[in-house]
Amino acid sequence: MGQTLIIHGAAGRMGKRLAALALESRVWKLIAAVDHPDHPDIGKDIGLLAGCGPAGAVLSGQLDKRADVLIDFSLPSAAEETITFCEKNKIALVMGTTGLSEAHLEILRKAAAGIPIVQSTNMSLGMNLLFSLAGRVARSLGVDYDIEIIEAHHRHKKDAPSGSALSLAQSICEQTGRKYPDVLVYGREGKEALRQKGTIGMHAIRAGDIVGQHTVLYGTQGETVTLSHSAHSRDTFARGALTAAQWLLGRAPGLYSMQDVLGLK
Repeated sequence: MGQTLIIHGAAGRMGKRLAALALESRVWKLIAAVDHPDHPDIGKDIGLLAGCGPAGAVLSGQLDKRADVLIDFSLPSAAEETITFCEKNKIALVMGTTGLSEAHLEILRKAAAGIPIVQSTNMSLGMNLLFSLAGRVARSLGVDYDIEIIEAHHRHKKDAPSGSALSLAQSICEQTGRKYPDVLVYGREGKEALRQKGTIGMHAIRAGDIVGQHTVLYGTQGETVTLSHSAHSRDTFARGALTAAQWLLGRAPGLYSMQDVLGLK
């Protein structure tokens, strides 16, 4: 076993897949799995919870161990504590939790002066390519193309729109000079709902067990251009997070993105 790893949010859907893939790898030693102190599985072996046999590490309700890297897929309410813990103990951090506020992002930026951090709303290689393409396509097509973003996720997802949908909008705004988030229109209803030029429509679907689907639609008179990405399994994001964790090893302090990890910048 090589590098040591902590997973925060380990009892969630993503956390369990992260634990399983980390335990199956020859790269990571999972030394701690953490979730909310009131979670009913506290004290149980994380390997058994992840469906891959005993791991020798039990689900804990507190961050109290040091490791090379911590991967966080918990909740925004736990973000500040996680960041502070990593900063204090000089632990590299992969922040995959979505729905972070501007205050959380400022805390991340300050912590990155002392530790290396990868923060992304989506850890998928394909989705990060879409982030890069969305703005470039909008810039190339020009102002005559209306832009709509449609995202779909499972019924249990708490935040809407998804962090990835907002990242797509940010990419478009950066490349086209729009003011984010002022240009976003969240759905439409009523008798006076005509599209306003320059706005970006944002639509969230929640149904069943959809892992994650994102579409950017560019439409003008006579044609439509569509970019889309569909995640078939949470393993896509888990593998991306583990790739980011490995990339952080030995990295200088700083706030990085998956674009940096994947060399897309």
